[in-house]
Formats: sequence, C-alpha cells, structure tokens
Amino acid sequence: MQERSAIVVGALVVLLVLFPLGFLVHVAPRFPGSLAGSLIGISAAILMLVPLIYVAGKRIPVVHRYFAPRIESRTLLSVHIYAGVLAPILGLIHAAHKFDSPMGISLTGVMLVLVISGYVGRYMLIQIGRGLRGRAQELAQLRAALAGAGMAHLMSETSDAPRNIVQRLLLTSAYPGTRGALDSEATIASALADVEYAVRSENVVNSLFGRWRKVHIVLATILYFLLVLHIWSGVYYGLRWI
Repeated sequence: MQERSAIVVGALVVLLVLFPLGFLVHVAPRFPGSLAGSLIGISAAILMLVPLIYVAGKRIPVVHRYFAPRIESRTLLSVHIYAGVLAPILGLIHAAHKFDSPMGISLTGVMLVLVISGYVGRYMLIQIGRGLRGRAQELAQLRAALAGAGMAHLMSETSDAPRNIVQRLLLTSAYPGTRGALDSEATIASALADVEYAVRSENVVNSLFGRWRKVHIVLATILYFLLVLHIWSGVYYGLRWI
C-alpha cells in the first residue's frame, strides 16, 4: 500500500513539475479572473490549508489530544501529503500559465520548491530510517560474532596453539585452528568496520535531513504569506466575474 501511494504521489509531483512548461504553447490571460478560474483558485487555497491540520495535530498538544484517539497519525500524514500535492496542481490550473507578475511567479516558484522538497525529504527519510534500523541490527550481530570468534581464538590458544611467541610467528601454519580463528576474526572485523562507517555516513545524512525539516517549514511559511497577499490583491482589485 505504501509503495502504491509513493508511486501515485510521485506521478502527481512529476505532473506538477511539468505543468508550468505548458505556458510555452498555451496561455489564457482571462481565465484566472473568470468564474471557473476563481472557483478553482479558491479550492486550491482551501486545500492548501488542509496540510496545517497535520502540523497542528503534531505540534499543538490540545489538537493532538483531540485527534490521537480518533485518527491515526499515518492517516493525517497521508492527507497532508495528498493535499500538499493536489493544491498546487489546482493552483497552476487557476494560473492558466499566466506568469506575468512578480507575485504569480514567486508563488508558483515557492510552491514547486516546497512540494519537491517535501516529496524528496519524506521518502528519502523513510529509506534512511529503514537503512539505519537494518544497519543497527547487522552491527549488533557482527559484534556478537566477533566476540564469539575472539573467545574461540582464546580457547584455541590455551589448548593446542604454540606457547612460545617465536613459535606463534613462525609455526602458525602448523596449527590450522589458530589460523582459521585469526582469519575469521579478520573477516568479521573488516565487515564490522564497513558497517560502522555506513552507519556514521547515514547518521550524517539523517542530521542533514533534520535541517531539511526547518527549511521545509520556512518555505511553507513563505508560501502562506504569499498566498495571503495574492488573495488580498484579488479582493482589493476586484473579481472580474462579479
């Protein structure tokens, strides 16, 4: 189900990114101010407010207590994602490829960047989280295996391995048990070092995506500010279809 949802959202994001290129072949300057264009724009603006429900349910204790026993957080997140993608698509339909004002260009640009950053961050965070959990389990298993190999090596040394250090250096090949234990320890230690390096790298990427959340919030704040200005200018200068 999650894979299907990711495919659907990905397709909508691709549509959203490619949609503005239509201004190269089609422009409808009068459509945004028409009745149909205004209704689509109002629907887009209302839909843009829907993602705030998830934010409020996650950040505001009173809202969280209200939604927690009634709606799962995963459901709210899905609504947040779909509304966050569908609203900009309606917004671009409302614009009708008319990009002749700084306000429209800014609103469209921030909207596209916000959606792309949200999509990339959301689904890459999932993959990083799964990778970290898998690496942590693998790391624990390798450490346990290394400890077991070390104990086996120690028991081999105390039983049949050469007692003298010179014998250990020159006659190790005469004791296959000792050589096998050393090879096993080296293999496990090498794998352990690789996994630890991968975990450190993924932790660095994870911290970067922690900063991404802040950037995403800043972009959303700018978007809502521009949206309010856009609505105010439309009301102030009048709706053409009234």
